[in-house]
Amino acid sequence: MNYRKAILFSAPSGSGKTTIIREILKRFDCFEFSISATSRSPREGERDGVDYYFLSPETFAQRVREGDFLEWEEVYAGTCYGTLKSEIDRIWDNGHVIIFDVDVNGGMNIKKYFGSDALAIFVMPPSVEVLSQRLRSRGTESEEAIVRRLARSAEELKMSDKFDVTVVNDLLYRAVDETQRIINNYLMN
Repeated sequence: MNYRKAILFSAPSGSGKTTIIREILKRFDCFEFSISATSRSPREGERDGVDYYFLSPETFAQRVREGDFLEWEEVYAGTCYGTLKSEIDRIWDNGHVIIFDVDVNGGMNIKKYFGSDALAIFVMPPSVEVLSQRLRSRGTESEEAIVRRLARSAEELKMSDKFDVTVVNDLLYRAVDETQRIINNYLMN
């Protein structure tokens, strides 16, 4: 198997991509999760170097200027996310396939960079109503932040056809099984 491959998951916030990724990581020993960098503060329970690399806005901007990012974006005003080139080297040096959990624009940029060495999976919520319910049930953000995420989600859903495959996350077990099948087919080619 060629370990110099990447699998990237993109979706609107609340679609369940992170939950699917956690399940997929349990099923494939050869995968390693790419930890994204962000300029936002950690949420309760998040750990630096595990959930994200938490960088100050100044440090994030400096690393952008120094060319340390494969891709980055200011997702919300004052809040940046990105993929450090050092993460790719770290994971491939470990002999693993990279798993990315990125926003939709980041996913398109990573796919463009890797070409056929990356499988781009778009995780689709069953409906906008379900997406809204999922975001609110998290209890981690203000109503204002949820409204911003839903507005952004409407634009992101329109970009699903730019990905290699779309998995609808209506029932988690079914979405995970379908994703595993898609990944197996990709890795065997």
